[in-house]
Amino acid sequence: MAGGFPPIGTYAFLSDCHTAALVAPGGAVEWMCAPRFDGPSVFARVLDRRLGGAWELDVAGARVDGRGYVEETLVLRTRWTGRECEVVVHDFFATALPESGGDGLVPVRMLVRWARCERGRAVVRSRVLARPDYATREARWSARDGVLAEESGLLLTGTPAPEAETTLGEGESWAIALDYAGQGLAPVRDPARLLEETVRSWRSWSARSAYDGVGARQVRHSAVVLRGLLFDESGGLLAAPTTSLPEWPGGPRNWDYRYVWHRDAALMVLALLRLGHREEAGRYLAFLLGQCAIHQDDVPPVFSVDGGPVAGETVLGHLEGYAGSRPVRIGNGAAGQHQLDSYGHILDAAMAYHAVTGEPPGGPVLWRLVEQARARWRAPDAGIWEARGGERHWTYSKLYAWVCFDRAVRLAEATGEPGLPLAEWRAEREAVRAELLERGYNADVGAFTQSYGSEQADGSLLRLPLLGFLDGDDPRVLGTLDHIQSRLGEGGALVHRYDPEATRDGVGGPEGAFLMCSFEMVSALVLAGRTAEARDRFDTLCARAEPLGLFAEEMTGDGHMVGNYPQAFTHLALIEAALNLDASGPADALHDWAEHGG
Repeated sequence: MAGGFPPIGTYAFLSDCHTAALVAPGGAVEWMCAPRFDGPSVFARVLDRRLGGAWELDVAGARVDGRGYVEETLVLRTRWTGRECEVVVHDFFATALPESGGDGLVPVRMLVRWARCERGRAVVRSRVLARPDYATREARWSARDGVLAEESGLLLTGTPAPEAETTLGEGESWAIALDYAGQGLAPVRDPARLLEETVRSWRSWSARSAYDGVGARQVRHSAVVLRGLLFDESGGLLAAPTTSLPEWPGGPRNWDYRYVWHRDAALMVLALLRLGHREEAGRYLAFLLGQCAIHQDDVPPVFSVDGGPVAGETVLGHLEGYAGSRPVRIGNGAAGQHQLDSYGHILDAAMAYHAVTGEPPGGPVLWRLVEQARARWRAPDAGIWEARGGERHWTYSKLYAWVCFDRAVRLAEATGEPGLPLAEWRAEREAVRAELLERGYNADVGAFTQSYGSEQADGSLLRLPLLGFLDGDDPRVLGTLDHIQSRLGEGGALVHRYDPEATRDGVGGPEGAFLMCSFEMVSALVLAGRTAEARDRFDTLCARAEPLGLFAEEMTGDGHMVGNYPQAFTHLALIEAALNLDASGPADALHDWAEHGG
């Protein structure tokens, strides 16, 4: 613990696909926003030990001696053991199956904490220390119709006061619920039924996947985490449910990730399809294309979970930040950037969806995106890492311009849609490829480098073989893998995304190794024929997330999670790495599977 802050990787993640919470190892809910993922925080102790607020729940004279998820759910089970008692606490956002039947998750919009005494007599204490509106004020509770109501709309049931305790005999239980949507729900009289329905709804969703290959447990759990990051109303995928968890403790690399980025599009659609979740894949893609239809002249790289614009960055100066990491930010300045790779991610997602389902993926909207990319690919951009040190010709951005034209040509050929400028798109595809091979590849270094004319390594270029631009055993790819490992590798399995100082990214300060790149090195090594090395790296990385199996954006060399948490990109790259290890073939397993019709 740094300055009283639990390590980021020890927090448990709860979600009902509408909002989320983080539960510290000592049993306190230390992060939650209302009325949805990107709303103002209600509990924010993860960002300020004094002001942030939390919902504490503990057992007098006992300690936590075991915690983990009920299998294939986001229901947290914690065991408290003392000399005189043993208590099991289930923490969960209540969910239900659709009323129309079938499987799926419907949020009840209520956080439930249910303590049950299994041995002896136990004193259980609950303290709801809410600090609404990003901890700018104290909570103001009042009794109303048998519940406690807070001015922000929160409703607390099952307790006579925000701070209370009760004594439980063996077999007795106590359930408290926080209705974060102000629905006026009755007190929780049957927590066992609520828990059963929540577990059933999660497992009904998980049961669609029959994957039992390499890393099956990690893959299935990662899928559940990703489902928890899919917003129920739109189908959009959050990058992470938190803001300002630092990429290096005490540093300034603290960003708000409670938004939807195009960079997740293709990998998310591919993973959902491969794991049997066609409905969610289609809904997510439809959401993305709907936003592209709204933005006629440009594609913002990031937007809110309901498709609205992302506000500019605001600093919350009254919060100390995790482990003193300032500034604490809400909003995200990346919304105003031009990121060329967005076009390729969207076209790659559309191509994969059509290949598997045979359904038309967007028609005129897609073709307009291709024309936008055609007009812009020769210009510099901000790049996937959203550098604030000026636009430049990022090699990764040009790679995804090639992906955009390649997928557009292949998709148009597959659908047979008339009237499209296929000859021009083929010419653009070849022009990008030629430029990448000439200017993105540095013959003196023997590798593709971060930007035109540079010698810097960049972890994003691990995707070169995964996208089919070059074979995994091509000497230029092998040289790139070695260059990335020698410049950016750390601790055997970790890979940094780039060198911040050499890149001059306009932010400053160190950061941890990037876990997405660390898992993508696994995939790239498989395609290079180095499967044993790839498996060792995969196992090492997965072991560092135990016992909760959650990954942040980054990790320090000594194995501590840093950055926003849990991170969708990392869990997507884990799934991709596992599937590549399972297939052990010369092509990326997800793309190869999709291109063969699923």
